[in-house]
Amino acid sequence: MEGFPVLSALILSPLIAVIILLFVKEERIGLIRAISVVSTSICLILSFYLLWAYDKVKGGYQFIEKVEWIKSLGVSYHLGVDGISVAMVVLTSIVIFTGVFVSWVGVKHRIKEHYIFLLLLVAGVFGVFESLDLICFFLFYELAVIPMYPLIGIWGSANREYATMKLTLYLSFGALFALLGLLSIYFVSGAQTGVYTFDMLEIAKLSFDGSYQIKVFLPLLFGFGVLVPLAPFHSWSPIGHAAAPSAVSMLHAGVLMKLGAYGIIRAMWLLPQGAQFWMPWVAVLSLINIFYGGMVAMSRKDMKFMIGYSSSSHMGYVLLGLATVNYIGVNGAVLLMFAHGIMTALAFSLIGFIYDQAHTRMMYDFSGLAKKLPFVSIAFAIMGFASSGLPGLANFVAELMVFIGAFKDYPIQAIVAVFGIIVTATYMLRCLRDVFFREPQDKWDHIKDATTFVERMPFVILIAVLLVVGFYPAIIVDIINTGVVPLVDRVNAVPLG
Repeated sequence: MEGFPVLSALILSPLIAVIILLFVKEERIGLIRAISVVSTSICLILSFYLLWAYDKVKGGYQFIEKVEWIKSLGVSYHLGVDGISVAMVVLTSIVIFTGVFVSWVGVKHRIKEHYIFLLLLVAGVFGVFESLDLICFFLFYELAVIPMYPLIGIWGSANREYATMKLTLYLSFGALFALLGLLSIYFVSGAQTGVYTFDMLEIAKLSFDGSYQIKVFLPLLFGFGVLVPLAPFHSWSPIGHAAAPSAVSMLHAGVLMKLGAYGIIRAMWLLPQGAQFWMPWVAVLSLINIFYGGMVAMSRKDMKFMIGYSSSSHMGYVLLGLATVNYIGVNGAVLLMFAHGIMTALAFSLIGFIYDQAHTRMMYDFSGLAKKLPFVSIAFAIMGFASSGLPGLANFVAELMVFIGAFKDYPIQAIVAVFGIIVTATYMLRCLRDVFFREPQDKWDHIKDATTFVERMPFVILIAVLLVVGFYPAIIVDIINTGVVPLVDRVNAVPLG
């Protein structure tokens, strides 16, 4: 496939599917689903090709595509992926492919529009992970976020109007600060060289004043941190999770939250001295994420809210790993972004499967579902064990790397963060016990297990990924490391002063 524009194809595949769907009649449900499956299958194949073809010895940005767009402003359509980007592209392709099948089962009305917005969202996500131009990066970032409003507002459950409004206000406010930071970098770099460009590779060659980096890193940290979500700007996220339909929750927790962490990683790359100054503060704030999210998750009886707050808690470990700015900690953070994305996609797809039949997500409404849903029960148990950091699953490896990396630079935070695992295990095991392994109730006799190919396939794929990466993490860590090493070296190269 040498010379083939793989990265553009990843973005165009869902966009072309959107255009085709616009001309398909609403009642042709089978064709609508088939087009969506074909589009996301192409994305899955292309992402695995990137995983296979990426040269780990060479490292750096590969599969480069560049076309001048607005030459007078220094804007170009510039794509490329490093090891971190490849991992995120693979994550996105897996989540959207399984999400299409989850929607196949769960979405019953306005199916055409649902898939159109879903595919627009994922095209934006691919664009963010591939962009090497700041304007393209921001435009794709907005394209990834905006479809969340109709997806939750139209197909969401209770409180969807409130959830969509809060989500839109928080993310728009954060995006404004991020844009101001990106524009500042553009103007300052242009004044420094006389050539105004949004090209990240060119900007990365420059050396900005340390005090300037400290000032500009803060709005980027805030802007992207809102999406992570970084405490104290996190309250929108669990509400969005709970109100969203299953596939949208999968993408929201599995992928969109990673856009925020990815944006922080790119800010660290462009402003290394700014990262040196602010990352110790991030290490402290990450503990709020870990324990506040965990304790609230433990108090929730709605399973979606529980996983929503759990996601905020787990992203605290990602932030702690990034704050270490050492090889093992940052590698662990990126691997946890991948593992958590797969795990939460599995969680929300399972909860959605139960909700579609029972029309409730409250733990106290259920009991003994394991006898009626043996397959779903086993899948839910694996998800809970992954979230709790059980060895043999991907989350364990990632969290262990974060703890080891954090202990080198932030031993107190690392020791405190370890206790967050106990909190996670508490609410996960309690949920598993109460919902699946108490005495069964006659009122749930009508609930059926996942038996068809379409119902089981998303669960099987997500579990398989957790197990493969859990037992053989090198399959993804070796590629991630090629992006982490130059990032860490760059941040640590110049003393803060």
